[in-house]
Amino acid sequence: MKIEFSKEWCMRMARMEGDATIAAGTYALDPVFTQEQRYKELVIEDSNVVFGRFIKLMRRRRGITTEKLAEDADVDLAELVEIEDDARFKPEQRTVYQLANYFDVPMRNLMQIAGLTVPKNSRLFDEAIRFAARSEPVAQLTPEEQAALEAFVVILSEEK
Repeated sequence: MKIEFSKEWCMRMARMEGDATIAAGTYALDPVFTQEQRYKELVIEDSNVVFGRFIKLMRRRRGITTEKLAEDADVDLAELVEIEDDARFKPEQRTVYQLANYFDVPMRNLMQIAGLTVPKNSRLFDEAIRFAARSEPVAQLTPEEQAALEAFVVILSEEK
């Protein structure tokens, strides 16, 4: 048996659906996944902001540049820049391991904060989000930051 749908039938069905829309970014309801599963997915997505800020503040607390941290922790400089500046960047496990050793923090927790493992401790995630909200920089640029910014603007402004 072959079922055929005419154009008129399709148009009539579409009008009957009214204002139903399909849009990018909405989640399909799948009975296989529970609310807990969705919560874990959101935690992993949001954790990169926390991880990047944590690494940046730990680096700044030690008074070292990104280049120096990359050298001392034996991690790729480009990846370290991505970690600190791109909230969607997923770091390599080796990098997180090296940074955990360098900053002397538990690797298991840092892996969770980096979004590489599913969080087992909801308190850790809640505190991580609180940390990210409180660690937004509001201070004036230091003289070194101002000089670096001005030098970069000069190069950026050059026309070829």
